[in-house]
Amino acid sequence: MAAGPSLDDRDPRRTSKSGASKRTARAPGRGGSKSGATPGWLRALRIGLGIATLGAFAAVAVVVGLFSFYGSDPKLPNLSRLDAYRPKQVTRILDRNGAPIGELGSEKRTVVPYDAIPKMLVQAVVSAEDADYFQHGGLDYRGMLRAFIEDVLRGRRAQGGSTITQQVVKTMLLSPERTLRRKVQEIILARQLTQKLSKEEVLALYLNQIYYGHGRYGCEEAARYYFGKSVREIDLAEAAVLAGLPQSPERLSPRKHPDAAKTRQRYVLGQMAEHGFIDRATADRLAAQPIRLARESASARGIAAEAVDIVGGVLGERLGEEAAVQNGTTVATTIDGHLQELARTSLERGLEDLDARQGFRGPSGHLTGKALDKRHAELVRAHSKGLRDSEIIEGIVDHVEKVDASPKRGQLFVDVGAPDGRLGAVDFSLETRYAKGAKPLAERFKPGDLVRVRLAADRPRPAPKDEAAKDETGKDEKPTAPFPMVLDLGPQAAMVVMDPTTREVLALVGGYDYHSGGFDRSWRAMRQPGSAFKPVIYAAAIEARKITAATVINDSPEVYDLWKPQNYEKEEFRGPVRVRTALADSINTVAIKVLSEVGLDQARAVAARVGITSPIAPDVGLSLALGSLAVTPLELANVYATFASGGLTAKVDKSSLVRGIGAAKEPPLQMTPGLPPEVAYVMVSLMRSVVDEGTARGAIAGKLHRPVAGKTGTSNGQRDAWFVGFTPDLLTAVWVGFDDMKKLGRGEAGGKTAAPIWADFMVKATAGRPTKDFAQPPGVVVQRIDKATGLLAAPGQESGTLDEVFLDGTAPTQQAPAAGEASPDKLLLE
Repeated sequence: MAAGPSLDDRDPRRTSKSGASKRTARAPGRGGSKSGATPGWLRALRIGLGIATLGAFAAVAVVVGLFSFYGSDPKLPNLSRLDAYRPKQVTRILDRNGAPIGELGSEKRTVVPYDAIPKMLVQAVVSAEDADYFQHGGLDYRGMLRAFIEDVLRGRRAQGGSTITQQVVKTMLLSPERTLRRKVQEIILARQLTQKLSKEEVLALYLNQIYYGHGRYGCEEAARYYFGKSVREIDLAEAAVLAGLPQSPERLSPRKHPDAAKTRQRYVLGQMAEHGFIDRATADRLAAQPIRLARESASARGIAAEAVDIVGGVLGERLGEEAAVQNGTTVATTIDGHLQELARTSLERGLEDLDARQGFRGPSGHLTGKALDKRHAELVRAHSKGLRDSEIIEGIVDHVEKVDASPKRGQLFVDVGAPDGRLGAVDFSLETRYAKGAKPLAERFKPGDLVRVRLAADRPRPAPKDEAAKDETGKDEKPTAPFPMVLDLGPQAAMVVMDPTTREVLALVGGYDYHSGGFDRSWRAMRQPGSAFKPVIYAAAIEARKITAATVINDSPEVYDLWKPQNYEKEEFRGPVRVRTALADSINTVAIKVLSEVGLDQARAVAARVGITSPIAPDVGLSLALGSLAVTPLELANVYATFASGGLTAKVDKSSLVRGIGAAKEPPLQMTPGLPPEVAYVMVSLMRSVVDEGTARGAIAGKLHRPVAGKTGTSNGQRDAWFVGFTPDLLTAVWVGFDDMKKLGRGEAGGKTAAPIWADFMVKATAGRPTKDFAQPPGVVVQRIDKATGLLAAPGQESGTLDEVFLDGTAPTQQAPAAGEASPDKLLLE
């Protein structure tokens, strides 16, 4: 029996004197025995395994090193930060009926507890994002391995493999950078978070923090935005939509991309079925149904941007700027969302009608030659220090860029005299107001035209032209982007709607297409009221018993210190007219004579009592009768509410529309006597004639089918048009004018320009409301008078009479002459 191999034969690393001959004897084909030899492939395998083992140890060492290094980073966030988790929450603004009309805050979020989140939403989220969420320890190791291979072995950027727990860590504790360092720290923190919080607590953080698109954060705000309901009330189909959104909120938005959203919803439903949360039949049934979205809320549509701005200012003053937009306060207001929408629609429609009537949809002129050069030089001089944000500029059209495929698109480039020579650019596709009309905007302008524009900081900056200009040395200059601008061709307007009995502001419109942060003309525009101020003068005279509604005053030309006032109809005078007719037809000469009779001091005192808070110049003189002061629409609305409410007045400002902040309720406005109720009633009666037979008759009479009173106003030079009118329980003030005091145009006045807007709104606002009449208070008597003389009607007189109202003790005692008798020739005020 042959002997086995020696120790030296088994260990090739050992040597002997006979080693060479032994290796030769074992060589194949030389008759040596092969029973103890090590095959080459086995030796290679052993070497490979050794290298792999060393590599594995090295890899483990690298991983351990990475975790040790990044885990000991002193900048590693501490989970204790989550103990003080106070996310930014949306400040919700509600109308008087509890409906949302606006929001404040960069992150629109409302935090809800885990118990308020439906179980089906939790199931949908884990099915879509992290199926093993309730089983793993915060990490998906298979996903991590895939990410590790990509990141470390293939040298690519950190990616994928994130669980819900890791997403919470990324969102709430780490920076948004995508690096290996952050990925390692994310894993470390995810493990720590799993040990610190329960699965439910982590999910609550996730569902309240994550972004869902359209500025909405957290499942509660997402449910409100997309489905018009609290997350507590959503159904399974809606839960599947919400669960699919965090992957790519904007790309999967059901409002922007309904097909993509539907595909994602089907996937989520399928995952829910695969993991046993719902049956396949239910998944298929819901997948076949369309996604049903709620109409965007009033707050999302921005119908009450004016109220949102005001509330933001009030909260900033009381709570501080940061708390005002981050602490999730709910603010109740006096605004009526329905009336707010009606008011905006009526105002914008009225301005569009005015644009069409006056031709405010194109250029304001055309220049050539020296006139064009002169205008360019004027623009350069005016803007040597730059353009002002709110400035309206009558610039020169440089050129028009048309888009043949779409006539509504294109750009208008305007020379505005900028210091650096840049042009202004108007994007036609954003000009919804002036685009109305048969001809596209791009075809209405040509080089040399004059066009009114202003800066539009809220619009995207147009791209620079491709070709570069040459500087003075002949080198190419870098193309510069033109200024984004908007057309400002037509006038603006404002509207205030108020309950005159409580002074609660029901609607505010600050201008056409008003956006948050804009110039709110409803309370900021200081404009001359013109004849809309006359009721204050007449009220002072009636209260002082200087005149009655039946007093006859001579409408005749007079000169006051070289000032010769005229009526709206130039050089037309009627002779003797009653006060009722004078106010109804807004006769200037009579109003001046009434003020002269009652005195400026008395008029000022009454103005202050009824609600005028703006200063009246010390040297205003008798022109005050024609409204030569500046007031805001809100201020003038409050003045007329004093008449409508029986003489009660209140201090009303913009903050009055706040009813409550959180649980704290605001006290109601304190109403105090401003006029005797009998004086207020006589004034209401007089102003009813403005609508029934005076300057507002053409726009309003017969449309509301209920008692209405009010007064038109047109300022000097036709720069302002007003109508303030009311029923016993609803008052609306409308102002129209150019921001830069340009004239409104031929024939425009309060009755033609503002009153139609008022009527359009009030007809809709009062629809379905019970009809009420103005209550006659004690201290008022009614007498039948002769229209021609203002005296008591003659016995048996049937024609030419009317029932007139008087303060008790001021009715005439003399009878009008019978037919054929001489008429009294004395007038009270010559």
